[in-house]
Amino acid sequence: MSDLIFPMPAVAAIFFVVSFIYSTIGLGGGSSYTALLAIFGLSYRLIPGVSLTLNIIVTTLGAINFIRNGYGKISLILPFIITSIPMSYIGAMVPLPAKLFHFILMVSLIIVACRIYLASDIKIKATLNKKQQIGFSMMIGILLGFLSGAIGIGGGVYLVPIIIILGIGSQKEAAAAGAVFIIVNSVSGLFARIQLNEIDFMAILPLIVAVILGGFSGSMLGSSKIKPETMQKLLGMVILLGIIFLFRKVFLL
Repeated sequence: MSDLIFPMPAVAAIFFVVSFIYSTIGLGGGSSYTALLAIFGLSYRLIPGVSLTLNIIVTTLGAINFIRNGYGKISLILPFIITSIPMSYIGAMVPLPAKLFHFILMVSLIIVACRIYLASDIKIKATLNKKQQIGFSMMIGILLGFLSGAIGIGGGVYLVPIIIILGIGSQKEAAAAGAVFIIVNSVSGLFARIQLNEIDFMAILPLIVAVILGGFSGSMLGSSKIKPETMQKLLGMVILLGIIFLFRKVFLL
């Protein structure tokens, strides 16, 4: 972590804010952690392991509340995680060149930004029978699982709107499914990263403490007192900054 261009206390303070905001809307924050670490100059090989670790912590704190309140549906989440867990491990084990890593991250952040600023109000309902739903869910699990392991984004920011668009779960059920999805895939991807010796937990201890405090306080406050749309647009500013930085990395440097 010595290659960060900002001092660790400043980075930890920023991550506290990010984890606080994300936890109020039931997400882990992997997309923003990954973007910020890339901006702050951390080696691309180390970024996924750090992001996955922080994702697990924040999402676990939020998932407990959703599951405790009865929004966790095994039948909803199971088809997604059956295929995503092994693909997350594979994605973490596959060595990506720096340019390809930054390109995939840039594209994923563009999708997140489009969802936040352009498609947040889309309410399309797709009608699928049970077999079609399971098959589609498993295919989505393959894609998001690989993405999770490869670049350290848990995938919940994509999965939640997919569930709502398909009409297979309510908003709270989708949030609970997204939280579980993030946890299991982050654990799978992190296990691979540990095997590759690409993460030093002691070096990121300040970030771990920061997201524990931010995630706990944010999940306690909940989205009832803060408009999720406002929080997402604020975080979207971080995403847009990450896209600009990555565009320079991929095409100009």
